[in-house]
Amino acid sequence: MNDNPRARAWLRLAAVYFAVGVIFGVLMGATGDHSLLPLHAHINLLGWVSMALFGLVSAAYPSISVGRLANAQFWMHNVGVPMMLGALMLKLRGVEAAEPVLGVASMVVGLGVLLFAWLVFTRIGAESRSVQPPGGRVAA
Repeated sequence: MNDNPRARAWLRLAAVYFAVGVIFGVLMGATGDHSLLPLHAHINLLGWVSMALFGLVSAAYPSISVGRLANAQFWMHNVGVPMMLGALMLKLRGVEAAEPVLGVASMVVGLGVLLFAWLVFTRIGAESRSVQPPGGRVAA
């Protein structure tokens, strides 16, 4: 993994979101105010879980993490998620003007996730085919 800086970046960012999500959850529990529960869920799912999975998949299949498309996917997620979280927090607090920002950020994140899925389907299959022995059968 040390030779895959993108996997390392994903995992480090995931750890940051995990810490933020846990702290946020503890604060909600301590105050009894759960009005931002959807924000807590998005921090954990789009930050901690998704980024950890992006990192683990990148470590297992390094070709997913290189090139212009991988860079685009990385930056779409890492710009879109904080924008989305900020706009969602404002929206949950009653700031209706945050709605367009939330919509745009959600689309950016959604497109980034679709791009990741495309990378998985196009690059993992190519890697696994390239390591199979002739005839496609693995020796027992």
